[in-house]
Amino acid sequence: MRLRHVAARGYRNLADLEREAPSPGLVLLGANAQGKTNLLEAIYYPVLFRSFRGATDGQVLGSPPGFAVELHIAGGPAQTVGATYSARKKRITIDGEEVARLADSLGNWLAVAFLPSDVGLASGPAAERRQYLDRVLSLSDRRYLRALTGYRSALAQRNSALRQGRTDVAQAFNGPLCTAGAALVRGRLDWVARAADEFAAELDTLGEQGKASLRYRGRPELADTSAWETALAESLAEDRARSATTVGPHRDDLVLEVNGRNLRDYGSTGQQRSAAIALKLIEITSLRLARGTEPALLLDDVFAELDEERQSRLAARLLDSDQRQVFITSPRRDELPANLDLPVWVMEGGRVRES
Repeated sequence: MRLRHVAARGYRNLADLEREAPSPGLVLLGANAQGKTNLLEAIYYPVLFRSFRGATDGQVLGSPPGFAVELHIAGGPAQTVGATYSARKKRITIDGEEVARLADSLGNWLAVAFLPSDVGLASGPAAERRQYLDRVLSLSDRRYLRALTGYRSALAQRNSALRQGRTDVAQAFNGPLCTAGAALVRGRLDWVARAADEFAAELDTLGEQGKASLRYRGRPELADTSAWETALAESLAEDRARSATTVGPHRDDLVLEVNGRNLRDYGSTGQQRSAAIALKLIEITSLRLARGTEPALLLDDVFAELDEERQSRLAARLLDSDQRQVFITSPRRDELPANLDLPVWVMEGGRVRES
């Protein structure tokens, strides 16, 4: 899947933009605050139809009356995907036709993004890794997305009843919670079983020493709906005390280790960055296998804080497939490895020019 053409208007600090994208991708150079990351964000926006930085649509609005992003794509199920936002209303279009439900629009444009903050996948709290799992699996399988939506709804209503001290009402949501929750646990366990060897191989390719492992921390028995009744009954007293549901996949974690030591607690900055990059490369594999097409890869200042050998290894890994389109930002060309052979654009004051 490749981006052929990008158009953006009213998006953050970007000047109105109409550009043909090079087939292999590009390097986007520019000083800080010139709009490099904003352009990556605009390109990623039609993946989930929201900012990859967690910003609201109102926050990415450059100026009234609204913003618009449209991508022309090759190799996907649709030729164009777009979104407009005006008067606090978002309109999503696929091949020019408006789509009413967000779930029906996902998968028409696939891209994987790495931001400097994504090091938190290795160094941060469990919530970041759960969000990663849910994104990958939701884009890979609509059944998982439906289960996730159902689980979050049942969990919110159960927790609301617990906060009100209404245990009987809370337990009325046990059924939908266990049905959706079991589907989430099954999906996550299956994914980890497939991804564990790839995680170790990616870290080895990136030059990290030691035996790497990837495992799921939770209650695997909850992949079976029949286990939920006992689990919820046993946790009910604690649920009442905490006014929240204390068992389920919303409390689980993805554990990253090297030589049996958790990278969150004991990993170096370089190891944590490599582990986060490895998860992004696994995300590409997962989406390619599920959707039958190679996602684009968007990398914001990915080579920062990596030594020269790691930079060279990573560049070779990023460009090892002629099916992959890669977009990379950097403040300066001399901060990039010599073996990164991509066309160059320069960003100045929200405007793009070819170098």
